[in-house]
Amino acid sequence: MSTLSDILVAQRAELFARLKQSYTARALPAWAERPSDLVRVIIGPRRAGKSMLAVHLLEKLGGGGYLNFDDERLSDITSSDALIAGLDALYGNPRLLLIDEIQNFPRWELMVNRLQREGRHLILTGSNANLLGAELATHLTGRHQAITLLPFSFAEVLSAENGANTEAIRAARLERYLNEGGYPEPLLRGAPHAEYLRDLVRATLLKDIVRRHRLRAPAGLESFAYHLFSSAAHKLSYRTLAKRGVVTSPTTAVKYLRLIEEAFLVFTLNRFSFKAKERVRSDKKLYAIDPGLAAQLGTRPGSDWGRLAENAVACALWRHKLNGDTEVGYWQNPQGEEVDFVIRRRNRVEALIQVCWSLANESTVGREFRALLKASEELRCTRLICLHHGEARRVPVKWQHWSGEVELVPITEWLAQSK
Repeated sequence: MSTLSDILVAQRAELFARLKQSYTARALPAWAERPSDLVRVIIGPRRAGKSMLAVHLLEKLGGGGYLNFDDERLSDITSSDALIAGLDALYGNPRLLLIDEIQNFPRWELMVNRLQREGRHLILTGSNANLLGAELATHLTGRHQAITLLPFSFAEVLSAENGANTEAIRAARLERYLNEGGYPEPLLRGAPHAEYLRDLVRATLLKDIVRRHRLRAPAGLESFAYHLFSSAAHKLSYRTLAKRGVVTSPTTAVKYLRLIEEAFLVFTLNRFSFKAKERVRSDKKLYAIDPGLAAQLGTRPGSDWGRLAENAVACALWRHKLNGDTEVGYWQNPQGEEVDFVIRRRNRVEALIQVCWSLANESTVGREFRALLKASEELRCTRLICLHHGEARRVPVKWQHWSGEVELVPITEWLAQSK
């Protein structure tokens, strides 16, 4: 049986091995690489690159101790004193500590608070959205800075592959991105996409949901997750899911969706309203955290370009929402007409966005533009955008007493500039 000292030595070897691996830099806020007494928290899905980012950040900040709780050999260790004593002995009382997958340690917040009081500088990583949204807000109020790391965006893919010099090349690369996604290992190391993503989902469900929440009867959880990936870019009704037999009851659907969202596999957008009660009561619109999950997994995998493009745009907007830059929702009127995205900043609706892969079908285009015009009047927003697979231009639009101008923006261009 390995002793604690043996485990920490083995983890140090893993740290050194990771530092020797090739690394594709990710976009970071300027404060991330500056010395600070605040706890740095890197949060996001499993295998999105959090650990690689964290170890290279550790090196840039001068090096320090490393502890990884995504290690079954540490599952029986509950004494933070023993862990810190072991790290101090191995690394020579380091002032800076990197603690990977912190949410796996029971009552982790007590250890973090104590280490911070002792003057330690900390880098934490976690694969659970609740860690950022609720637990950190409760336990580290005002004493942490958060970085949310998602799979590679299309802009990051182009940067990692040294960009693309023509629209034709970017368009071809976009189709590949929509179909395969942006997880680092398949993208940069050539792992088979569907097999890799299936393994990723199973590991996430097991480690971050079943074990973390001690689910006694998780039957149907995996098939429910795959159903969600198939439903990307569609509204979600808990009652409908229960009626179709996807889950046993609406209550189970609510619970499973919350847990899968917390594990960073999907996210949801509320219907936009200036009234908080209406936002909460309306059906949510669902998206996969990466377009590859929507394309490769679920009950109907395939290249539905419009759905996958909308999912990619949603991911780009979700990044800004997580960074506190914007509020994002969808618009729908009583007649069922929809606008894909409503962008709001500082209590003002700034833009309305529709995603239309093709503008070849006149009736579809008319429906999409009509919804933009009606939402424009209701929300008092004149910036109307249609992201499409084509050229940039502006078109005047009129329907009955509604009129406006729609910006047709190439989706490759928009995604390439959205980091």
